[in-house]
Amino acid sequence: LPALMACKVPPHLALGTNKFQSVMGTSCALANYWRKSKVAWHVAAVGIPFSLIGSALGARLALYVPQALLAKVIVALLPFAGIAIFSSRRIIRASEHAHIVMHSLYFVTPIVCAVIGLYDGFFGPGTGTFLIIALVLFLRMSMINASATAKTFNLASNVGAFITFIVSGHIDYQIGLVMGTANITGAISGSHLAMKHGHNLVRRLLAVSIGMLFIYLIWKYLI
Repeated sequence: LPALMACKVPPHLALGTNKFQSVMGTSCALANYWRKSKVAWHVAAVGIPFSLIGSALGARLALYVPQALLAKVIVALLPFAGIAIFSSRRIIRASEHAHIVMHSLYFVTPIVCAVIGLYDGFFGPGTGTFLIIALVLFLRMSMINASATAKTFNLASNVGAFITFIVSGHIDYQIGLVMGTANITGAISGSHLAMKHGHNLVRRLLAVSIGMLFIYLIWKYLI
């Protein structure tokens, strides 16, 4: 998303195009986890409808915000998404041998999916990490199962927002296809790495790239 905005794609179009490519990458990552039987489908079945509805509402809300204001909101939210992405390691590491808390399943999961889905539809970056942290903290899932199950919610929220942006006409399909192809490659590689080695290398690379983009966007939209 910040990369699209750094390339002078208007905020609403950037959000829609980002959802297009995210659907492609998240689908491939989920398929990889599915083949490895890492998805807790009984948890996924509870949360998916709420992720769809929440993200559709979030995308609709984003469309009502003027583009100039939306750009400033996105820049303001980026640091919080970055903090979640790069500070979640201790929380996730502590859950390696956890077990699902079943009495929280039908109460916590819908709330988590609706709230994070709303955020994903309106903004998006860090959604996967937020979902993993929520599943680990509230349902006591293991890290690998939380990562896999979070992909089902993330895909659902991507689809909900994607459909909303299709209807509103805020998608650049040419850019989205190029990004989606790259995202598929990264998603397949990343899901393999997550199941084998963790996220340390990717985390460092993201820290550098997001930091540079954030500085550029502050200069472009806030100075």
